[in-house]
Amino acid sequence: MSSLPPLALYIHVPWCVRKCPYCDFNSHTLSGALPETAYIDALLADLDAEMINVQGRPLTSIFIGGGTPSLISGAGYQRLLAGIEARLTLDPDIEITLEANPGTFERERFAGFRRAGINRLSVGVQSFDNDALARLGRIHDADEAVRAIATAREVGFDELNIDLMHGLPGQSMATAMADIDQALSLSPTHLSWYQLTLEPNTAFYSHPPTLPEEDVLADIQDAGQARLEAAGFQRYEISAWSRSGHEARHNLNYWRFGDYLGIGAGAHGKISRPGEEGLVIERRWKTRQPETYLARHDDPRGFLAGHRRLSRDERGLEFLMNALRLSDGVPRALWHQHTGLDELRLDAHTEAAIARELMFETHSRIQATPLGLLFLNDLLALCDDSVLARS
Repeated sequence: MSSLPPLALYIHVPWCVRKCPYCDFNSHTLSGALPETAYIDALLADLDAEMINVQGRPLTSIFIGGGTPSLISGAGYQRLLAGIEARLTLDPDIEITLEANPGTFERERFAGFRRAGINRLSVGVQSFDNDALARLGRIHDADEAVRAIATAREVGFDELNIDLMHGLPGQSMATAMADIDQALSLSPTHLSWYQLTLEPNTAFYSHPPTLPEEDVLADIQDAGQARLEAAGFQRYEISAWSRSGHEARHNLNYWRFGDYLGIGAGAHGKISRPGEEGLVIERRWKTRQPETYLARHDDPRGFLAGHRRLSRDERGLEFLMNALRLSDGVPRALWHQHTGLDELRLDAHTEAAIARELMFETHSRIQATPLGLLFLNDLLALCDDSVLARS
């Protein structure tokens, strides 16, 4: 199994109390009682159908996202994680992350998550400014966010991520920096700090709010980066900052082009397997509608909505789309290990970007230059065009 990438597990919980106007994830407003027992049964049946893709590998991490995963009880997660452990080998120091909404926090609920074995919490704050939260459609206010994070600490979550957005409607430099300062005062080990974008199929895309001008956005990015670095946080990925040794292992697996099983309504997975010409890499995705997903419990094969094998060029480009997001890049050896492609194909993808000084030319690492990180979309377009021109 040494020739296959590490394996993680993504679990999707599709319900929310209310759909946010900027959200393009597979999330659905909950009406009525949460079908917790039935959904956990379906998740485990879905996992049973995915077991053929494990190929003897232990799980390095589990990430539970949504939606609002903190709607499910601690007892529910205890049953789910016990079911996973009965089916799979877990790394002794496995990272198990839960996304939590401050609007759903209760002390006993958070304590239940910790008792279930969840050891990393990612709290979706987005902003500590009440006016901004109202414009974003969030169901919590700033005080609830502060109390939720304090409670998470009190019940034993040593690994704590705060999700923050910037470039919000009406946001100034002062309010953006106030958000960072408030987050830092709560002593997280990790910050996800990313710019609001208007995605298709969202309310904000249909009715766009007025966002800060480009020069203001650039100033906020520069000032925020300086503020976080001064506080001892390292930018290890485009939108991810952490104290040393507290990087999100699950997300690092994505960015290093590792494998992951995806279970739950709308979940996506990436699986590698040996093939005649090296690795075969497949993308897999599950049916999106929660009601349809639950109805397919009796036929586990019915959870799968589609799958697609990546071509050689797609394998190379997708690897680079992930790896080049990392500030330090990845070891060059991962190219062959995680794509099955040879060095000549890597050179074909990267030579134009290296010539434009958007990537470093090195025999040991695949890494964007500071300029490449600043213009990542342009860098990736060059990596794509350079191969298509040779096809």
